[in-house]
Amino acid sequence: MIMRPGTVYPQLKQLKAEGRHAFAVLIDPDSISPEGVKRLAEKCNDAAVDFIFVGGSIMVTAHVDQCISQFKQESDIPVVLFPGSPSQVSPCADALLYLSLISGRNPDLLIGQHVVSAPSIKASGLEVISTGYMVIDGGVPTTVSYMSHSAPIPANKPDVALCTAWAGELQGKHVIYMDAGSGAQYPISSEMIRRVSGNIDIPLIVGGGIRTPEKVYENCQAGAQVVVVGNAIEKDLSLIREMSLAAKEAPITL
Repeated sequence: MIMRPGTVYPQLKQLKAEGRHAFAVLIDPDSISPEGVKRLAEKCNDAAVDFIFVGGSIMVTAHVDQCISQFKQESDIPVVLFPGSPSQVSPCADALLYLSLISGRNPDLLIGQHVVSAPSIKASGLEVISTGYMVIDGGVPTTVSYMSHSAPIPANKPDVALCTAWAGELQGKHVIYMDAGSGAQYPISSEMIRRVSGNIDIPLIVGGGIRTPEKVYENCQAGAQVVVVGNAIEKDLSLIREMSLAAKEAPITL
């Protein structure tokens, strides 16, 4: 199967090269109805959201394809899979973040599940973006920490985060994704974002515990290329427009 020509990764690289910032909305297919997908698409279109991430640590339902197809009927915003397991692969998406948990010590999430998922991913034809995934302590136990059997990087250890990101970059990862996890009490600090982003040459994605447009702006100002928000938007769709605007208004960081 020939893989689709890449469109998402070039956008991420361009953001990094130009010091600009983007906003992504995270959809958990378990938490949204078909009617909710349509309403969300309208809000995202109106707010000029840059990316839609789809996924979750646990998938109770099996309608990932349906969720993505319904969204794409309403919007041209690129849809990127953010999978929590090999079963969360959908050819309906535009790209897939191929996550290696480089902050943990669980070999199954470094390479084991990748071996299992490789045949279906190759067959999907998706644009695959190799991603160094780093879980950062957000103040409370998160699903990803529990499911991965791995301790997060301490929130007050930016140098540990930087060395971990460097390791991912040296291994050839296309992007680094730092995540405090869904429902995090505290988002990742600007100090840690600045330390990592300012010292790697690949794009940085940041998510987890972000609840306000001000925090989106701060994360972008610190150097995040993409800021991802899920839980806060599930509770209040009106935040989408303000958060997207905050990302675009953040100063260029080179």
